[in-house]
Amino acid sequence: MDLTLFNYLNSFAGRFDWLDTFFIFLASYLEYWLVGGLVALAIFYRNQRGFRMLIDSLIAVLFSRFIVTEIIRFFYAKPRPFEVVDVYRLIDHSTGSAFPSGHAAFFFALAMVVFLYDRVWGSVFFAGAVLISISRVVGGIHWPADILGGAVVGILSGILIFYVMKNRRATK
Repeated sequence: MDLTLFNYLNSFAGRFDWLDTFFIFLASYLEYWLVGGLVALAIFYRNQRGFRMLIDSLIAVLFSRFIVTEIIRFFYAKPRPFEVVDVYRLIDHSTGSAFPSGHAAFFFALAMVVFLYDRVWGSVFFAGAVLISISRVVGGIHWPADILGGAVVGILSGILIFYVMKNRRATK
């Protein structure tokens, strides 16, 4: 099923230049817009809530991407699609373990924390995380299961950090 869904999504690559450009933008540059949006949102709040959201998000993304994801990759090394099948690659990437997706873990953790602070903006961030993640499959560097695994890691990390930080603040 992973291969079938991958082949379907990757089949959108290489059809039209404008579509390739769109997917490359989503996979490689939308992430900067989301991080910038988080900072802008924190500034917009102009209070302690915005600062807490920024700090909690930072901790959650670092925890999900550089701790949980790397622990999983240490025990389970899954090759990237371009290492094992013929794919149309839109994005250059080094070889190495693909599961879970670090990008998905990072941006779903970010979206989850923002969502727990503000459901409307959190939904926008979730949409961005989904677009980034799908475009990385279309671009040929992740399997759909990598994205699903990264999303689960990110969402659970975001929830965990949000409540740990909330309880920590309540005890002070």
